[in-house]
Amino acid sequence: MKSSQPKALISWSSGKDSAFAVHEVRRAAGYDVVGALTTVTETFGRVSIHGVRQEILHAQLEAAGLPPRIVPIPYPCPNEIYEARMGEAVASAVRQGITHIIFGDLYLADIRAYREARLAGTGVTPVFPLWERPTLPLAQAMIASGMEAYLATVDLKKLPAAFAGRKFDLQLLADLPGGVDACGENGEFHTCVVAGPMFARPLPVTTGERVERDGYAYCDLVLG
Repeated sequence: MKSSQPKALISWSSGKDSAFAVHEVRRAAGYDVVGALTTVTETFGRVSIHGVRQEILHAQLEAAGLPPRIVPIPYPCPNEIYEARMGEAVASAVRQGITHIIFGDLYLADIRAYREARLAGTGVTPVFPLWERPTLPLAQAMIASGMEAYLATVDLKKLPAAFAGRKFDLQLLADLPGGVDACGENGEFHTCVVAGPMFARPLPVTTGERVERDGYAYCDLVLG
């Protein structure tokens, strides 16, 4: 039987916010999430910004039951190339009857406005299921749900390099310096989800080498 729910994609970053957004949307049963849209930096073969290996990305999406829609981008990526490739991905989605894209954004109004402006007139409506939920209780709810994640990337202007590779857990929340958002919404850190209610099974991921580049510390996460 065909679903009567509108067809949606999740903007999948490999991190906790997009993963929890999928969980919340599925619980509410308002959309049929038919795939995951992810930008991958061609130069490194990794999820853009998060630095997560593609094999982990594919393992995540298989465990979540989400067919991948990979948008390859170069490094560095001029904004016009990013927008052109995302525009192609959105146009392809529209041709397949997809009417919504779900985002895990929490409260940055400029990011939301940018997404709304880029999708205006395309036939795709953005959806923000986590919008303006207070981030400390939200982070605690993510952890309580059974979601497990590692910090894949940290901004060295805001956190010491030693935070890269740490588990996103209650101890981490307690250890975050003052002024650092509990969900890292200001770019303080980015995560990689390895288990949770949005997955059929946990992923056997271990932490590897930590490297520093361009003002960020990255922990190389490895699929076992």
